[in-house]
Amino acid sequence: MLKSIKPQHLLLAVLCTILIGCASVTPVAYSGLASAPYLRPNQQDDSGRMPYRFAPQTEWQKYTRLIIDPVTIYQGADNQFGDMQDTDKAALASYMQTEFAEKLRSRFEPATEAGPNTLRLRLILTGAKTSTPVLSTFSRFDIAGGLYNVTQTVRGKEGAFTGSVIYAVEIYDSSSNRLLSAYVTKQYPNPYNIGASLGSLSASKTGIEKGADALVAQFK
Repeated sequence: MLKSIKPQHLLLAVLCTILIGCASVTPVAYSGLASAPYLRPNQQDDSGRMPYRFAPQTEWQKYTRLIIDPVTIYQGADNQFGDMQDTDKAALASYMQTEFAEKLRSRFEPATEAGPNTLRLRLILTGAKTSTPVLSTFSRFDIAGGLYNVTQTVRGKEGAFTGSVIYAVEIYDSSSNRLLSAYVTKQYPNPYNIGASLGSLSASKTGIEKGADALVAQFK
């Protein structure tokens, strides 16, 4: 198979790696977050998906109810939305609200008031990137783009010209308002999730779905 790959295709793949790597956004510990003083580099994560975290030992099993605050869109100067339109940010925040509520309902009873055994979840959308129309899908089939995406799949990284979403999660004990857990995460689809490459926000929405599943797993 390698003999069929022409040198120019390899060169294009290398250029693709360099260009897309330069365009990739690495999340930061956003200074405007309430949890910012607690966040530390996550030494247990080498994927880049959760670079900052605050995770003291917590007995999650005693919590049975959950308040989900309205998703907020981060306004700090260190946001990572680039030139994304406000309408797209609002669409992602709305999708996040619905998706997390639906997924977490499998673990918690929804609540609206603070009380015993009740958590409060705050989700802050801090950055996002749209997929590049046409190129996002085409790069999955083009030889040079295909080589890049195969490499990214193995590494667990984002695909070529693909959108992503970055957000912060803060979890509080609703009665004491004590911060129990917080993290910043970047989520994106598998490079060969073709459906997620269609539409400018599809990849970001897929990232939100993956993030919601990961949070539910944290509580089990």
